[in-house]
Amino acid sequence: MQTYIALLRGINVGGHHKLPMKELRTLLENLGLQNVRTYIQSGNVVFQSQEKDRSRLARQISADIKKDHGFEPDVQLLTAEGMEKAIQSNPFPEGEPEPKSLHLFFLAAVPPKPNLEAIDALRTENERFALIDKVFYLHAPDGIGRSKLAEKFGRHIDVSMTARNWRTVSKIMEMVREIG
Repeated sequence: MQTYIALLRGINVGGHHKLPMKELRTLLENLGLQNVRTYIQSGNVVFQSQEKDRSRLARQISADIKKDHGFEPDVQLLTAEGMEKAIQSNPFPEGEPEPKSLHLFFLAAVPPKPNLEAIDALRTENERFALIDKVFYLHAPDGIGRSKLAEKFGRHIDVSMTARNWRTVSKIMEMVREIG
């Protein structure tokens, strides 16, 4: 049995693509997934499955949400090991005590030609970033809300992604450990 983390992009944001977590849990359980747990309303799910093909499972989750709720979210599906690696690879441990200042953007693939110079030109003096494998790390001590880097860097990476702050990443990993 494999433990997975599903990160759904763009649900329950600004009143759009509403999907209550109770309904999401039921939908996933109906797919045969086990030990389904969610965290907050932004589409963070931990579960276990016999399925080995992550791409197929992510497509199935997205398609079933479309069938039941009328929209098809992007689903980033990580293994427990993948999430642990992302945590261990954090290049900005000084951001961990203020978890809302540290964000991890989980990418669907390794960007083929990221324009790191253009991304660097977007950052403020206090912001720092790193691209490690399929995770873009952003430490924004002044907040992410007005960050031009957070807002615009995606066009220089050109890969589907979804972001979580350090608090959420840590809580998800805690849930993974709870279900084994």
